[in-house]
Amino acid sequence: MVRDARPVGQLLKEMGLVTEYEIQQALEIQRHQGGLLGQIFVEMGAVQENDLLFALALQAGMEVVNLDEIKIPEEVIARVDANIAETYRVVPVAQGDGYVTVALSDPMNISILDDLRFMLDCEVKGVVASKESIDRAIEKHYAGRARDSMESVLKEAQSEGLELIEGPSEVPDLEKLEKEAHSKPVVRLLNLVLLNAIKDRASDIHLEPFEKEFKVRYRVDGVLYEMMPPPAHLAPAVTSRVKVMANLNIAETRVPQDGKINLNIAGRPVDLRVSSLPTTFGESVVLRVLDRSNVNLNLEQLGIRPVDLEIIKKLLTLPHGIIIVTGPTGSGKTTTLYSALNYLNKPEIKIITAEDPVEYGLDGILQTQVNEEIGVTFASLLRSFLRQNPDKILVGEIRDLETGEIAIQASLTGHVVLTTLHTNDAPSAITRMVDLGLEPFLIAATLEAVVAQRLVRVICLKCKVQYAPSEEELYQLNLRPEEVKGKTFCYGKGCEYCNGTGYRGRTGIFEIMVLTEELRNLLIQQPSTDHIRQVAKRGGMRLLREAGLLAIYDGITTIEEVVRETILVA
Repeated sequence: MVRDARPVGQLLKEMGLVTEYEIQQALEIQRHQGGLLGQIFVEMGAVQENDLLFALALQAGMEVVNLDEIKIPEEVIARVDANIAETYRVVPVAQGDGYVTVALSDPMNISILDDLRFMLDCEVKGVVASKESIDRAIEKHYAGRARDSMESVLKEAQSEGLELIEGPSEVPDLEKLEKEAHSKPVVRLLNLVLLNAIKDRASDIHLEPFEKEFKVRYRVDGVLYEMMPPPAHLAPAVTSRVKVMANLNIAETRVPQDGKINLNIAGRPVDLRVSSLPTTFGESVVLRVLDRSNVNLNLEQLGIRPVDLEIIKKLLTLPHGIIIVTGPTGSGKTTTLYSALNYLNKPEIKIITAEDPVEYGLDGILQTQVNEEIGVTFASLLRSFLRQNPDKILVGEIRDLETGEIAIQASLTGHVVLTTLHTNDAPSAITRMVDLGLEPFLIAATLEAVVAQRLVRVICLKCKVQYAPSEEELYQLNLRPEEVKGKTFCYGKGCEYCNGTGYRGRTGIFEIMVLTEELRNLLIQQPSTDHIRQVAKRGGMRLLREAGLLAIYDGITTIEEVVRETILVA
């Protein structure tokens, strides 16, 4: 069928299902409340779900099928694994030479077909069926059917006789790599790895070749877990498969490469940032999972204590000044900054960002990507921003003197600048800025606050229990038993909900240093980091370790997590 470009309202009107008056009614509701026009017609009672489905299918150029009346051959069902069918909510209904046809409930979500082309490594055509009939068909055809497991996929790879490729080669056999990257067991193996990782909320997937093994590891809540390893000889084929999906050069194995894979899993947009690195025994590949539906950009849900949250909100509404968020890689700085921008994002405020890379798209905010290869640096973007008349500016990181100087200039000319540094705590950020060559009196004049943060794992709510910590555990926090009388300590025993780890999710702990007059006067004297810390503590700053202790006493996290993420500072 050919796509019909006419609006859905017009199609329904020509089908005699809605009147012009009902179309105008639905458009008025859409203007005030948002939402999809077709769904608004259904909620108004103007059309039935099946009628809307037919119109949407006509618009998308797809046929409508009734799965309850179709007999689907076993060999067609076998073309799509149960994991994929259940994740994407699709049912295969036909196959041909080099293609498979699947039924889906949302004909507008064509990205599902793109994902399935990657997953199945063949052309995928779509037909439309109701959501209820798809659910019934999945239950009928896949209930009790064995899911792909690492064992079954590896058995298939062995039976297909995938050849051993002897380590990295100066001139790889391109034809062999392409053939193996598209082989069915390799495609299924990578599908399994990706689907399981996203289901388990992994933030990174690591594919690491060694001399005698090929490791697959997921990072969940900041901790790496090793999966069942595939045979070492599959490493080049799996790596090549990832590179094919990310549009990278599979023939080039000697230099690092970066790419991106866009997926839409079960209606959730997921971006995979791909990085390959040549190593002694082949290419190591890391896929960073950016699940846009799983990110929470709400300042109030980051773990900031209410009194600190009020301080941060006041800082964000200042007319000018620099606010720095600091911490090591993976400490949640980007999420905090994005949440701050989300809080500020109003029609009357213009916000521009310079990022490397742009991790999540924010509606209403102008986001720009650093590209140092063509001279688009943080400094050059920041200089251009000043001619765009913004109110708030985000600079991904102050990496050098030039960027720092322009950030200070932006602050002095009436802009709020949000940025990051890589330091261990808030007082060290000032020392770092001085080390970059910035004048202490300019730092004192423009810096408003430094927020240091860490992420700690949250105790699983399903298996959380109270306990009395041993003296050895308290010693790690430099505490004595008499100091914690009446305090509550908890841990997670481990259950199915948290995969036996005792933790589920992460939260932030924060150290907020607001620049007081005493601190500003002190900065001009170029004090030591310890001196800055002591004055900041007198001004009310709570250290990271102290913030961690409060999270322990609140039953949010454990002693182990706070000791791992913070250090004791006198």
